[in-house]
Amino acid sequence: MPRKTFTVLENNPDVMNQLAYQLGLSKDLAFHDIYSLHDPDLLAFVPRPVFALLVTIPMTPTWLQSRQEEDAPQGIYEACGPDEPVIWFKQTIGHACGSIALLHSLLNGRAADFILPGTELERIRREAVPLKMAARAKVLEDSQVLEDAHQAAAALGQSEAPSAENADRLGNHFVSFVKTKDGRLWELEGSRKGPLQRGVLGDDEDALSEKALKLGLERLMHIEREAGGNMRFSCIALAPAP
Repeated sequence: MPRKTFTVLENNPDVMNQLAYQLGLSKDLAFHDIYSLHDPDLLAFVPRPVFALLVTIPMTPTWLQSRQEEDAPQGIYEACGPDEPVIWFKQTIGHACGSIALLHSLLNGRAADFILPGTELERIRREAVPLKMAARAKVLEDSQVLEDAHQAAAALGQSEAPSAENADRLGNHFVSFVKTKDGRLWELEGSRKGPLQRGVLGDDEDALSEKALKLGLERLMHIEREAGGNMRFSCIALAPAP
């Protein structure tokens, strides 16, 4: 049976808000553009606290090598159940990394408190928690609501979505950086071997704080700079609605 494949999503607030609300997120939260990681005047446009960062990053040779080295000693991810520190999904749907990163952002941390009852988000979360990796991925594969919402959101992009072949060639990956309720910062991506804990944040440090950036997104930027490259990325923030 052919692998299910979605249309590539664009990482902008209009697209991700549409998808999040369609799946069942309260409109008390929203995704916001981030125009700078450090300029105080531009950061002032982002409501706080930031619960998650949703980032698209091109797969450079340097990042690929770093990922492979980090993933190599990891076994098959076996965690599940209510004691699992985060809900993580293995990506098995082609070009669904945008939707999976969005789910990682919404189902973990404080954002999960804003999931409306009786919605697809609530159902996915409830069904996924007790399942191991393969069965959990099947929950997403079987969700027609997720597929329809993803495809509708993809049509809102400001540029024409690339074909599946071009998307494979471009190699952009969506990554979610989420602060969970116990203060830990997680890097969540469906094409890794499991969730990656990056450190612990203070009560006054959100997912866009200097420490969170140093432990998360800027760690990747540093790896690229050390190899003489310059990592280009697109980043939006999940935070209270204006």
